[in-house]
Amino acid sequence: VQLVESGGGLVQAGGSLRLSCAASGSIFSIYAMGWYRQAPGKEREMVAAISSVGSTYYADSVKGRFTISRDNAKNTLYLQMNSLKPEDTAMYYCAHGLGPTPHEFDYWGQGTQVTVSS
Repeated sequence: VQLVESGGGLVQAGGSLRLSCAASGSIFSIYAMGWYRQAPGKEREMVAAISSVGSTYYADSVKGRFTISRDNAKNTLYLQMNSLKPEDTAMYYCAHGLGPTPHEFDYWGQGTQVTVSS
């Protein structure tokens, strides 16, 4: 399984970014997927996840601002990030689920950097 993230960058507070994760080597539609992030000096945390049937889960810190979605025809996962805050600055990683529900993840992408300036 290969996961390739894109869409990160530098944005001002209040701005938006859309991350994408292109997956290959997997029957994408039957697995849960997720987005994690890790800021310098902090532990990796789950930002959002989506089951194989489209149920979504969000960290409290991003609820109402971020939206996770998937396009099974394109084998692509998305994360729409609005109203970005400086504390959202981190490396964002795409994760491939071990099964249809987002409880465990077994493959990870290389990450895409998101930097939010104040």
